[in-house]
Amino acid sequence: MPAPLSCTPICYPARPLAHTLPTHSARLGVRNGMEWNLRRMESELRQINPDLLQPSKSFKKPSSGTITINVGGYLYAAQRHTLVKHPGSLLEEMVSGKKPVVHVDSMGNTFIDRDGPIFRHVLNFLRMGELLLPDDFKEAELLRREADFYRLSELAQALQEWEQKQAAQREPAFLEVTDSHERSHGLRVYCSDNGFIEKVKSRLVQISKSRLDGFPEEFEVSSNIIQFRHFIKSEQGSRLVLKQDSTFLCTLECLKLETVMLALKGGFRLLTSLDSSRGSVVQCEALHFVK
Repeated sequence: MPAPLSCTPICYPARPLAHTLPTHSARLGVRNGMEWNLRRMESELRQINPDLLQPSKSFKKPSSGTITINVGGYLYAAQRHTLVKHPGSLLEEMVSGKKPVVHVDSMGNTFIDRDGPIFRHVLNFLRMGELLLPDDFKEAELLRREADFYRLSELAQALQEWEQKQAAQREPAFLEVTDSHERSHGLRVYCSDNGFIEKVKSRLVQISKSRLDGFPEEFEVSSNIIQFRHFIKSEQGSRLVLKQDSTFLCTLECLKLETVMLALKGGFRLLTSLDSSRGSVVQCEALHFVK
């Protein structure tokens, strides 16, 4: 009998496994996760400074209403019409396309290599049309240079007026209250700061036949002087009263006391040495104050 045939198993090399491709739903989940993270980052940035951080829009998009610019590393967002308010200014030329944008940041915003924090006052001036600075503002010279750089002559003029006003407030103010105790001369109030005179006038009003006539012009000598020679005009029933108390008839004594109280509340110091024999302060013929 023939020998039985032996069957040798044949081994084929194993085929490499194909890489598993991500499904469509998996890719969609990754994309949604990235968008969620971006929204979360944007929300956190807005909490840091909601006024400055806005979606990136450069001057290259003339149709956009809101523009974001980078000034010295600080992002500022403003309406297009705000930045073009002053024709001929640097910002107006850049926004309108008259001057090409040379530098942009990594987000595509126009970059201006100037002081970032001080630009806040420049932008607020463009928005409101007036310069509002804190009383303790110490960077007037820097702001003046920025106004020159941005070619905003109106801002430079407003800054000059603000400095003059601050200087006037720092000068000593002198107040004199004299009372001759005679009806023909009456009470005279002089102050080098006409703002105090306006305060005194604002506390007084004349009433004639149940109507308010305001502060009588006949008592106003100048912007720094008011003099009360009499209180009852020729018209019957006319009287001078303090505001907020229309039933109170104003006499020389109460008017003098009111002036003294306004002076003390306004920071004035009494210079006059009071004579105890005269009695109350309203009996003194002359009172002098300084602030």
